[in-house]
Amino acid sequence: MSNLDFQAMRRAMVDSQLRTNAVNDPRVTAAIESVAREDFVPDERKAVAYIDRAVPLTPTRAMNPALITARLIVEAGIGPTDSVLIVGAGTGYAAAVVAGLAQSVVALESDSALVSAAKQHLKGLDNVTVVSGDLVKGHAKGAPYDVILIDGAVEDVPEALVRQLAAGGRLAAAVVEGGVSRLCVGYKAGEGFGMTPVLDADAVALPGFAKPKGFSF
Repeated sequence: MSNLDFQAMRRAMVDSQLRTNAVNDPRVTAAIESVAREDFVPDERKAVAYIDRAVPLTPTRAMNPALITARLIVEAGIGPTDSVLIVGAGTGYAAAVVAGLAQSVVALESDSALVSAAKQHLKGLDNVTVVSGDLVKGHAKGAPYDVILIDGAVEDVPEALVRQLAAGGRLAAAVVEGGVSRLCVGYKAGEGFGMTPVLDADAVALPGFAKPKGFSF
């Protein structure tokens, strides 16, 4: 496919998938239109980079549908002076989009192959740093963050991530409860932190965030 084809697919994605589902912030849509999503998926998946579903990256990991990532970005309210941590950065797509919205971005990924891919894709962005590490532990070295964006579905938001939020910081994630995935946004006020559901939507699961199982006889 030519670049023109992908550009048309990108515009169609923004117009038909995003704008019709509350992704109308012109800063966000402009940032999304500026990033070639097809560059962040395997070569054999480029033709489906803009469909409204998850795109496999490895046998165990996938890229979220664009709507999921876009809604998380919108709900997080990322501003031009914000420091952002992206948890589950994958090949770097969300970090590339957020780089156009924030002052600085730390892209955290645990899969070594995805870390290598993200570094390759993001090497031209001076305000993005790709780091390798346990997703559940976050990246305390770069804290505090104004925004933490967990680009996937988790059963539990670890206290370690909440501690890395700045005062008044926001955390956006898809939280799974009772088998239902809901996009949520949380706010840190003093020592308190609470999350509010925004939208029921299927997001790709991230490894390591299973809620501890209760003891049963």
